[in-house]
Amino acid sequence: MPKMPEATQRVQADVETPRMSTQPFQNFVVRYGAGESVFAEGDPGTTMYIVQSGKVRLYRMSEGQKRVHGVLDKGDFFGEASILEGLPRTLAAEAVEDTELIEINSATFDKMIRGNIEIAIRLLRKLSIRLRQSERRIEAMELAGAQALAAQREAPASRPTGPSGTTSGLRLEVEGEGLSFPMSGAEILLGRYDPVTELQPDVDLTQVDLKRSVSRRHARIVRTEEGYFLTEEVGALNGTFVNSNKLVTGRPHPLADGDRVSLGMVKLVFRI
Repeated sequence: MPKMPEATQRVQADVETPRMSTQPFQNFVVRYGAGESVFAEGDPGTTMYIVQSGKVRLYRMSEGQKRVHGVLDKGDFFGEASILEGLPRTLAAEAVEDTELIEINSATFDKMIRGNIEIAIRLLRKLSIRLRQSERRIEAMELAGAQALAAQREAPASRPTGPSGTTSGLRLEVEGEGLSFPMSGAEILLGRYDPVTELQPDVDLTQVDLKRSVSRRHARIVRTEEGYFLTEEVGALNGTFVNSNKLVTGRPHPLADGDRVSLGMVKLVFRI
């Protein structure tokens, strides 16, 4: 099973504050300015952190680009994999804005656990939930891959294929990248995976949205008796366009084969 990234779970207020009468709470706080690195991928890990204020970005460098794995705010904790297993950091972390973190080393963590077993129970429960959700996503991906392979084998030889090698059908093609996202169902949510709420859109554009211009819940494609329609979700940022026409939030816009769809900076082509 792939190694689970360092968790991004949210903890309750009573877990945020180490209950140790011998050391004031203030002694655990460390401060970082906007853009300052907390640790780098591969660094030896001896501490974990709880976000007291501000925001922290977890990411991994890939081909010179930051692949963001999550943005954490007050109450989120990270780095616990290193303190529990003694392994190097699997992700890098940096402050998005001026940030205060509660830094917990192995000795402090041991005292916290001994002083309040509820902290350990909450941590284990969060990690268990995270692992179970990861397993379900892996199973869903494996099932989808098996179904796509079976459909491809059963398809007639003359049936055309998309640029990614999948059989043609309802899909969104990424302009200029030879990549497509197959779609199915009466309603299809477009956006990016949210590591905090665990929201997984039907079309996850995280891998092609390097600038993070696509909102978590950006738009929705709906199939009706009259055809397909695209609607921008409430709260979506950076705009949604069909053939250079900006959509009005909440107002469905018809889609036809070959229409060019832009979600933020991501350029797509709608295919039936």
